[in-house]
This record gives sequence, structure tokens and C-alpha cells, in this order.
Amino acid sequence: MSSPTLQTESEAQSDYAAVGGAPAISAVVDRFYELVLGDDRLAHYFDGIELVRLKRHQVALVSTVMGGPVVYEGRDLRKAHAGMGISADDFAAVAGHLVAALTGAGVPAEIIDRTVAAVAATQPDIVEAASTHE
Repeated sequence: MSSPTLQTESEAQSDYAAVGGAPAISAVVDRFYELVLGDDRLAHYFDGIELVRLKRHQVALVSTVMGGPVVYEGRDLRKAHAGMGISADDFAAVAGHLVAALTGAGVPAEIIDRTVAAVAATQPDIVEAASTHE
């Protein structure tokens, strides 16, 4: 049985720190975009997008969601995705690629669950088209 002090310290550690901080999150985001851009259902959303800038924003967003010291200061998600016609199916596919990237990086399931739950909460700000596969 672990001591109460160690348990408290472990609970206090952010998911950001637990996964390895900035280098780990950057690697996950790089893999995430490899998966997304390799997906014919999604790649067209990124035509003409400056990926270096987008990845930087995504690293900040994931870092913030995971409790890191980075604060997401990108555009409002609703404004950034307005007019793109993103469907719930597209959103689910992107979330699936995030899970795959996190899993591939060895992130523990409970951290993946918390991260995906936080990302799922953004769905109303991003999805604006009905699902194509109902």
C-alpha cells in the first residue's frame, strides 16, 4: 500500500507532466497530423492551411487540456472552424486519430480518456454539418 503522501503527490501531478511534457505532446501532435492528413475523409480540410502554425496551436491546446503550464491563446474554436462544414463523423474520425496518436505514444488509458473527454466537449463549437453516415 502506498503512503498517503506519495498518493497525494501522484494525484497532484498533471497529465501533462505524467506523459513527459512538451516534447511528448509535440510528438503526439506530429503523429496525430500524420494520421489526419493521411485520412482521405479529412485531408481536404487542411488544404492551404499553414501546418506549422496549426501544430503549434494544437500543442498548446492539448497541453492546456492536460494541465500543463502552456495556455492556449489561439482563435476561438467556433470562429476558427466556422464555414468548414465539419460533420459529427469527421469530428469522430479526428478524435479517433488523437486516441491512436496518444495510444501509440504509450499514454495511459485514463489520461487518454480525460483528454478525449475534454476534446469531445468542444464538438458543439466545431461541428456544423449533419453526419453523412446516419
